Amino acid sequence: MNAPASAQPFLPPTQSRPVPTTLLDDLKLRFGAQFSTAQVVREQHGRDESAFSLPPPDAVVFAQSTQDVADAVKLAARHKVPVIAFGVGSSLEGHLLAVQGGISIDVSRMNQVLAIHAEDLTAKVQPGVTRKQLNEAVKSTGLFFPIDPGADATLGGMAATRASGTNAVRYGTMRENVLALEVVTAQGEVIHTGTRAKKSSAGYDLTRLMVGSEGTLGIMTEVTVKLYPLPEAVMAATCSFASLADAVNATIQIIQLGVPIARCELLDAKTIRMVNTHSHLSLQEAAMLLMEFHGSPANVQEQVETVQAIAAEHGGQAFEWASTPEARTKLWTARHNAYFAGIQSRPGCRAITTDTCVPISHLADALLDSVREAEQSGIPYFLVGHVGDGNFHMGYLIDPDSETERATAEQLNTQLVQRALKLGGTCTGEHGVGLHKMGFLEEETGAGAVAMMRRIKQALDPDNILNPGKIFTLC
Repeated sequence: MNAPASAQPFLPPTQSRPVPTTLLDDLKLRFGAQFSTAQVVREQHGRDESAFSLPPPDAVVFAQSTQDVADAVKLAARHKVPVIAFGVGSSLEGHLLAVQGGISIDVSRMNQVLAIHAEDLTAKVQPGVTRKQLNEAVKSTGLFFPIDPGADATLGGMAATRASGTNAVRYGTMRENVLALEVVTAQGEVIHTGTRAKKSSAGYDLTRLMVGSEGTLGIMTEVTVKLYPLPEAVMAATCSFASLADAVNATIQIIQLGVPIARCELLDAKTIRMVNTHSHLSLQEAAMLLMEFHGSPANVQEQVETVQAIAAEHGGQAFEWASTPEARTKLWTARHNAYFAGIQSRPGCRAITTDTCVPISHLADALLDSVREAEQSGIPYFLVGHVGDGNFHMGYLIDPDSETERATAEQLNTQLVQRALKLGGTCTGEHGVGLHKMGFLEEETGAGAVAMMRRIKQALDPDNILNPGKIFTLC
């Protein structure tokens, strides 16, 4: 497969804005040991899990409070120098790369669970709190936080990218589960959006504006999220199918019949092989659905019986059950490590990852054609999908020194995204736009919508210092 040059990933201008020595001196004076210009620290904050390689930021500030973030932004704003928020660096689309240089503000030390309101099913956290840390903090209350993107990402990063993950089919995404925010603006002002109330009709919904803005409109310093009661009964199962088409069609029927399944994940035979090797498992190397059911014992049993019947209609076989927490954890850890299993399967490779989401009725069309194209290309790949909500991921494993392989992978990505858009879907279901999907945003939303986004950005951040060069260009 010969990919045209146009299949190369979109990259905005990467000319760094000059960072005055006076700004670095002011930051050093204000933050002391919380400030670094060391090369190794800068490089750590100039890489994520994407396949992009760009120069690192000019300096790093390790914020420990909202005031730290506000002061760092105010100092940078005086000199119109970019600032980029950093959590744990697990993003996949180049969100945190310093494409115009500037200062990385690391919020990972802002990792306090500030309040747990068990009676209201809410919690307030600093942005550096990770999802696993929050669930550990609330487990004694009989509650949990369901959003599970796989990586132990920070809540701030998850809100900024509007993350979702394996539980989204039942519990929704970060969009539905963030109630309120504290945000530092481009001017260094601290504002609050939303409340702990379940709903509000008061003014513009600034919380939803910030969630998914990828750090381009403000830096989140507190996040208030919904919690849910731990289900009385939980059952996980794997089911193998003779073909991907059978597994996908079974999923479509499960969702269309309204089965309240909590998780429904798809892995193909190649990915199962990678996972088995990486996680030392012996899963059957065939198209597989990995499912989880939540509810009362009676509810779970009813869901299980319905899904078993549907799977049987599509040739599903070899149901294997995991009812203990240890067995379920082992299965889901293996699923979450699918990305690393893919990377390990081709030593020295980089993964060009992409995701789309389509209406459930078009899932088979989108997914099966994308797999066929990947097979024909000869590029090794892995496939995982949150297929319960029409979302799937492809990871193309390329030799980073091969321009031909990179171009081929980008052409596959282009074809996958354009197919999803034609089917009424989106260019990204959960990874976000970042750098990699910038070229598709206008195709999805239209020029007028992107122009409105630009006006919002210019109104809130007139000097374009908040994570510039992401989501869309300003001209």
